[in-house]
Amino acid sequence: MEPAIVLVRPQLGQNIGMVARAMANFGLSDLRLVAPRDGWPNPEAGPPAAGADHVLKAARVFASVSEALADCRIVFATAHAQRDLRKPVLSPRAAMAEVRASGVKAGLLFGPERSGLATHDMLTAQGIVTIPAVPGFASLNLAQAVVVLAYEWRLSTPGALDELPRSPERIPATQAELDGLLAQLFAELDAAGYFFPPHRAPATRRTLAGLFAAARFTSEEVRTLRGVFRALSGRRARRPQDATG
Repeated sequence: MEPAIVLVRPQLGQNIGMVARAMANFGLSDLRLVAPRDGWPNPEAGPPAAGADHVLKAARVFASVSEALADCRIVFATAHAQRDLRKPVLSPRAAMAEVRASGVKAGLLFGPERSGLATHDMLTAQGIVTIPAVPGFASLNLAQAVVVLAYEWRLSTPGALDELPRSPERIPATQAELDGLLAQLFAELDAAGYFFPPHRAPATRRTLAGLFAAARFTSEEVRTLRGVFRALSGRRARRPQDATG
């Protein structure tokens, strides 16, 4: 069961819109507003929502935090510090894992943009969720805070990572193709006088062979490199003629 995102006394319609977008990004839709400063609906929320209109249209307004949480069985409040509350402090990942495991309706409280949640807003919470930002610069805007928890909720969804797009399969070139590439390379380097002093040539060849093996070139990449070597060889062969006119 997805958690409710509860914005307590939000101040700007634009921020509510950005929260809706963050929620939609990660599959959340239950947005609850407690005493929004500029009322609701707010036309300023539409553009920042970037298409998350279904979240905005379904948003519900409540007069108090207790009313907004009436159907919630677990409540977590977001805050940078405990504010002398004797409540467990959890990371976003730990909190979302607990919500996921519980299988019951949860409410996630977020405070006003300027001040955050007041102490009395957090009294009903079972725990405080703190995002481990860098000390001295730990203030996140409202949408940023929501997106972190929404991301962790999505990450806790079974099979969520299976939906990531897969990289195209890379099939390495055959050993024969790689041997041909190395033979061509070594011939060109021999012609250019690269292997000097001569007694170091075997070690240098082994190093180059190891580099090319580790690269795991595909057949197409091998063909491309061989074409590059041929082009460089042809350019070198034309230089004496070019010099004499």
